[in-house]
Amino acid sequence: MTAVADNSVHDTSQIPAPEGSITITVRILRFNPELDTEPHWESYDVPALPTDRVLNLLFNIKNYVDGTLAFRRSCAHGICGSDAMQINGINRLACKVLVKDLLGKKDSAGKPAVVTIAPIKGLPTMKDLYVDMEPFFEAYRAVKPYLIAYGNEPTRERVQSPADRERFDDTTKCILCAACTSSCPVYWADGSYFGPAAIVNAHRFIFDSRDEGAEERLDILNDAEGVWRCRTTFNCTDACPRGIQVTKAIQEVKRALLFKRV
Repeated sequence: MTAVADNSVHDTSQIPAPEGSITITVRILRFNPELDTEPHWESYDVPALPTDRVLNLLFNIKNYVDGTLAFRRSCAHGICGSDAMQINGINRLACKVLVKDLLGKKDSAGKPAVVTIAPIKGLPTMKDLYVDMEPFFEAYRAVKPYLIAYGNEPTRERVQSPADRERFDDTTKCILCAACTSSCPVYWADGSYFGPAAIVNAHRFIFDSRDEGAEERLDILNDAEGVWRCRTTFNCTDACPRGIQVTKAIQEVKRALLFKRV
């Protein structure tokens, strides 16, 4: 869908303006399937402190201006991954991005730079910034993201050396926010591609010395919609809010397939 022009005017005078606050123009790509045929931009002039997070701006708009604004959030501390969205065109977590990091130089009229917020791409928009995550989690479940062990249940814990744990440490950091997957051009063009996050979570178990399901996962990812669809653009690595080397993990899975060695 193509977004239409912004013709909105909102009264934001009810939003509390703490001492030291500045006015931020927040443009949000809105879409209500019950009312709209196409997404459209709406603007809000919101008072904010430089140390406020983008999530604070959204809360102020929802609480004081328009309660119909829809977005996901949960922990608000960069752990749950619920509030991934496009902020100034880049996939980020709204709870981690500070207003001061988005402020640019004022234009000739003295107006502050506009902060744009839109839903992540590649997943169906259900309402406003709220997207359908089911295709994302379907791919995640398909790679069997859990420990697979055969034989009798052990009588003691499965011991692992620090070196073996270090082998897959990076990919344990994934919080399933979908920022990496929804930044991938291949995923935008073909939603059947497993996507970076699913491959990262497969990597986490493929290289776990306690796991016995590596071959099963490698067979799954050897599919036409698996790791070979990756074009190594590094979009996913740049988008990851946890700093995971996503592209590196995908390349390691490719090498495991090529050389049949984990």
